[in-house]
Amino acid sequence: MSKRRAAFLTLGCKVNQYETDAMEEILEKAGYEIVSFKETADVYIINTCSVTNMADRKSRQMIHRAKKNNPDAIIVAAGCYVQAAEEELAKKNEADILVGNNKKKDLIAILDEHFAKIEEKEPQVELIDIAHTHEYEEMRVSRQAEHTRANVKVQDGCNQFCSYCIIPYARGRVRSRRPEDVVAETGELVKNGFQEIVLTGIHLSSYGVELDCTLLDLIR
Repeated sequence: MSKRRAAFLTLGCKVNQYETDAMEEILEKAGYEIVSFKETADVYIINTCSVTNMADRKSRQMIHRAKKNNPDAIIVAAGCYVQAAEEELAKKNEADILVGNNKKKDLIAILDEHFAKIEEKEPQVELIDIAHTHEYEEMRVSRQAEHTRANVKVQDGCNQFCSYCIIPYARGRVRSRRPEDVVAETGELVKNGFQEIVLTGIHLSSYGVELDCTLLDLIR
């Protein structure tokens, strides 16, 4: 049996790019071949953004484009737009699988489940109540597209609830990655030749509020 081909497209911030890199590694380890989004693939994963109306529209456009690339492919919409507009996307039935935040690490299990019941017509929805989770979604990467600089996600969520911003509803409350996990991943990236590490998060200055730790502690 030939390898299934998967293509990714990332919209939005460095956190989304990091999570896409991690999902690519997850699929590669499971035997998928990663190809360009412009190529014909068996699975298209769009890691969406919802920070503005333009981002929402771009997310919808990329879902349409993936279906146009290969009408027979499995379309996976993941991330913030999915989390914020799950009912709208499910009604339109344009994506086969909807994966919210804090579920991206389970992508292989979700795809395996979908392929096992491929005849079903309803979209498969994989979301949690993001506003009430305290779990940091542990994902990691060992390589990235750039050769010397690597993004490392250390924090997720925001507690500010500014009147103009949807991010707390799409990403949930502040959750911080354990320092030892950050150090371990950073060490692996350095061994693989990366010379610069960019710490990323949704509200980075909130890092560690629930860990009795600060961003300065982590950097040290």
